[in-house]
Amino acid sequence: MESPNSEPSSGDSPAVQPVQPTSSSPPPRPPSRRKRWLGSLIALLLLAALGGGAWYLINRKAGKEGGPGFGGATVTVGHAAAREIELPVTIDALGTVTPLATITLKAQVGGVLTEVLFTEGQTVAKNQLLARIDPRPYEQALMQARGTRQRDEAQLEAARVTLARYRTLLTQDSIARQDVDTQAALVRQLEGTVTTDLAAEAAAKLNLDYTRITSPVAGRIGLRAVDAGNTVTANATTGIAVITQMNPIDVQFSVPQDRVPDIQAQLAKGEPLAVTAFDRTRAVTLDTGTFSTLDNVVDTTTGTVKAKARFGNAETTLFPSQFVNVQMLLRKVRAVVVPVTAVRTGPNGDYVYVIDEERRVSTRPVKRGEANVEVVAITSGLRVGENVVTEGGDRIKDGAVVQLQGDRPAAGPRGGASGPRGAASGPRGARGERGEGSGERRRQRPPQ
Repeated sequence: MESPNSEPSSGDSPAVQPVQPTSSSPPPRPPSRRKRWLGSLIALLLLAALGGGAWYLINRKAGKEGGPGFGGATVTVGHAAAREIELPVTIDALGTVTPLATITLKAQVGGVLTEVLFTEGQTVAKNQLLARIDPRPYEQALMQARGTRQRDEAQLEAARVTLARYRTLLTQDSIARQDVDTQAALVRQLEGTVTTDLAAEAAAKLNLDYTRITSPVAGRIGLRAVDAGNTVTANATTGIAVITQMNPIDVQFSVPQDRVPDIQAQLAKGEPLAVTAFDRTRAVTLDTGTFSTLDNVVDTTTGTVKAKARFGNAETTLFPSQFVNVQMLLRKVRAVVVPVTAVRTGPNGDYVYVIDEERRVSTRPVKRGEANVEVVAITSGLRVGENVVTEGGDRIKDGAVVQLQGDRPAAGPRGGASGPRGAASGPRGARGERGEGSGERRRQRPPQ
């Protein structure tokens, strides 16, 4: 056994001895739980501070001025002042021009149409001769009826003379009474014959008059359907032409059934209701007239009542079957009015935005009255002269400060053309132009 202190033999490998560290370095310890919570809390506080600062910077001006715009920008709105006027209460409707008379010229007797004495589209007068049918057959018929009448009148005269003679003989008891009675019957028979002849003669004369076709009314004649030389028949389906009465002329329109009591109340006063006819665009007044009458039933499909108004149509601006816009004036009321766009409807009813002298708006509940296409009457909640918002009301709220259309915008914090920076921008621009010009000259200078 070898002793522990004996040297190793040459054949054995030397033993590896552990190396001892020269200095003592303790291993790193993980951060404590308290430090981790403290760091997280500081990070959250920094994020909250940044978010609060950003919110404050964005909404600082909005909170100061009360405007709802992005970044507190002032909203420009349209405005109008409440005014007191005589507000016309009207009924607007779509009407159709209806002539008082539309007549189709038809021949009452048959024959050859020898003359056409009118021009298509001509304005004709009443009883004006328009066409003529060959009268010769009817002249002959009249002469025949007249001859028959004259013959029967002569026979009647002879029978009357004989009857007078028989009555004289009867008084002398020289003739039988039966002969006298027979002669009296013959006289009455001939009187009936003469009456029939007179009627036949009048009929023949009437047929002769029918060969002259005249206008029954004054109006405008349409297109000709039959030319001269054609044979026409009595009461044919196709007439010669159509005449339409133009002066005066009616316009038929419909009014809501709720307006019927108002119309009847005005008619009961004996005051005429003025009616105006406009063209399709409501830009041109065609004619003015008066209300005529209402129909006697309500149309159940539309809830309206048909009405008519009469127009003089002196300048022939209204044409039959033309569609026009009708406006009927019921009455006029004294009221405070604002534009229709100024009145808004909310959960609590109608309201307007009122602008005070500091350009601050406030919500004001109002009550509507009569209205037309432009203005609406305010029965309560608004005074004459107060300004209300008409445009841009959807971008503001109660208490906002607004800018009116037409106002000169205020200079920003950086200054505009009238600010100090704006004043300095001119010289800078001038220097820049000179510098640019000098550079231009330098570029043009030839190299040395």
